[in-house]
Amino acid sequence: MPNPTAAMLVIGDEILSGRTRDSNMHHLAQELTKVGIELKEVRVVSDDRAAIVGAVKALSAAYAQVFTSGGIGPTHDDITADCIAEAFGRTIDVRDDARALLAAHYARQGVEFNTARQRMARIPEGAALIENPVSVAPGFTLGNVHVMAGVPSVFTAMVASVLPTLTGGQPLLSQSLRIMRGEGEIAEKLTDLAQRYSNLSIGSYPFQRDGIYGANIVIRGTDGAEVDAAMAELSKLFPA
Repeated sequence: MPNPTAAMLVIGDEILSGRTRDSNMHHLAQELTKVGIELKEVRVVSDDRAAIVGAVKALSAAYAQVFTSGGIGPTHDDITADCIAEAFGRTIDVRDDARALLAAHYARQGVEFNTARQRMARIPEGAALIENPVSVAPGFTLGNVHVMAGVPSVFTAMVASVLPTLTGGQPLLSQSLRIMRGEGEIAEKLTDLAQRYSNLSIGSYPFQRDGIYGANIVIRGTDGAEVDAAMAELSKLFPA
């Protein structure tokens, strides 16, 4: 049985403008690999309602799990929660349990729980809260979509909260070999190897160092013995 699939939706003008470098995709990919969920697609969209709603609908229909990052804070441009509600045809309002979490958090800090901060307690109808041990403001899961903050430390904590609740598959194993030859020189043999090991993913990642071309060949799969066999053949084809 193939592993479950996933997609990620990164939301925010700051990502597309280059003002913020996204690290959440890298973290999510690593964590999903450990539990046997294959990240198949990542999209980045602006803070645009139609774009977010359309992407959520498309990704939710295409993949077993969808993870979103960004747009659930207290400011006017944090519209992700409203867009998720629209995508699923649900209402959205301040929810008592989320409000209580935030009210207690700000009371401990001696900070006013003002209207802007209360926006973070707006949760779509029928969603389950995602725990946030870093800054308390919860994410939420609706259907197969897990809605998380964009701040890396909070995103990381929310991923840790969600993953134990999901059904994974076989962890993806990988091995790599550095070949000091250009891709044009190794492509034919590499294609033949990939065809014979069609259950594996065999990727070629070129580089240039001191004027010399080379490639890192990465073999990935869920069957350790098959990965070992393919790597052994690769090493014989291109000895050091």
